[in-house]
This record gives sequence, structure tokens and C-alpha cells, in this order.
Amino acid sequence: MGILAGKKGLILGIANDKSIAWGVTQACKREGAELGFNYLGEMLEKRVRPLAESVDATFIEPLDVSDDTQMDDFFAKVEQQWGHLDFMVHSIAFANKDALRNRFSTTSREDFRLALDISAYSFIACAQRAAPLMKAGSSMVTMTYLGAERTVPGYNVMGVAKAALEASTRYLAQDLGPDGIRVNAISAGPIRTLAASAVGDFRKLMEKSARGSMLKRNVTQDEVGNTAAYLLSDMASGVSGEVHYVDAGFHIGVGDPGIE
Repeated sequence: MGILAGKKGLILGIANDKSIAWGVTQACKREGAELGFNYLGEMLEKRVRPLAESVDATFIEPLDVSDDTQMDDFFAKVEQQWGHLDFMVHSIAFANKDALRNRFSTTSREDFRLALDISAYSFIACAQRAAPLMKAGSSMVTMTYLGAERTVPGYNVMGVAKAALEASTRYLAQDLGPDGIRVNAISAGPIRTLAASAVGDFRKLMEKSARGSMLKRNVTQDEVGNTAAYLLSDMASGVSGEVHYVDAGFHIGVGDPGIE
């Protein structure tokens, strides 16, 4: 019996088997959870559906988090098929590449709006629809990064979006706490994912992160997945409103996480 045995949960935002969300998926499956997934469009469905089926997913539906109608339909289907929800993992973020590569001071209004909408507001939008399906003891987890609190070259508007996401985590924890629903964020160290490829000089960023971490290495998607499984389980019943770092201790070091 795993620590998530008997629990039903959504993992939103998986793109491929290199995604942090895939590490979370594997850990949750290992610990006994019944899982559901979303995908965005036909191209991603071709990647996501085989992965979801490989872990015996019982719920796989399209979801564009920028579309309120799709959001309503998606969670209505969750209620219809499962009746309730024990946990939700939000691993969704997006910003236009130019907004990451150009000078931050040139960020356009539309690029700012898009990054904040998809990367931060979508967690609130998912939470407001998931919470009515949850009972006391349920849990939500989102994914953030140290760029929310320190400047990281090439991260730019995404750092601002992640800062908003972390603040949203605290306010959701306050709002949903009386209902017994816990809300936390995981701040993972740099991991080579599809999303990370948009960050300039990502290889140098990983090298500096490994040198500056307490463990003198980077972390893996499996390590992030194990932490997520803990936060989603009853073992973390007293933990809410936290940003939990899984970065081999890099965040406690002296200096800037940027590229020298």
C-alpha cells in the first residue's frame, strides 16, 4: 500500500517523458494513486495519451487553461467520471520566447499578460473548479522556480509570473485552508525539459547550479516527483502555503544563480 493508495488525482501540464510532471506521475503511480491528465491539442495528445495509458490513467481529456468554457467542461467531466478529487498537480507555464530572450524592459503588455495568465492565473482557475470536488485532507501542488525571488538571466517575465504563482499559492492556502484543503508549491532546480529549452544559456545555468548547490549536483525529475507525492499525501497533513525547495540546497547559497 503506497501513501497515495485509494486517492484520485489530476496531473496537469505533462508534455513528454522529460517533463517534471512525468516524474510526478511516476511517483504518484508508484504510491498507488489513480491518475487523470489533460492535453492541449492533437500534437500534444499524441505524446500525452501513450504516457497516460502506460500508467493506467482513467481520465484523459483536452484542456486549454486559457479557455473558461474548456475549463468548466473539463472539471465537469472529472466530477461526472470520478465524483470527487483528492489531489491536483499544476505544472503549466508559458511565455513567448522573445519575452525570455529580449531585454526585460522591452516586455510587451501582451507578452506580460500571456505569461501571467497561463503561468499563474491558470492555477487559481484550476483551483476554483477543483476545490468543490475536494474534501478535507485534499491537496494541490504547483511548480515554481528560484527565478521567482532572484533574477536569472533569460528567465525575465517568467520570473515575474512565478512570483505571482507563489503569492497565489499562499492566498489559496489561506482561502481553502478552512475547508481542509492544502496548497503548496515545489521550487525545483533546473532540469532539462522542453520548457527549459526556451531559457537562454540553459546549459551554463545547470552547470552553475550544480557547482553552487550544497550537494554539488543538480536534481532529477524523480526527486521532484517524490517530493510531490509526499506533499499530496496524508504524510504532509500539516503542511500548507509552503514553497518547498528541491534544488540540492542551491537556494541557501551565497550569490546570484545567474550565468558568470
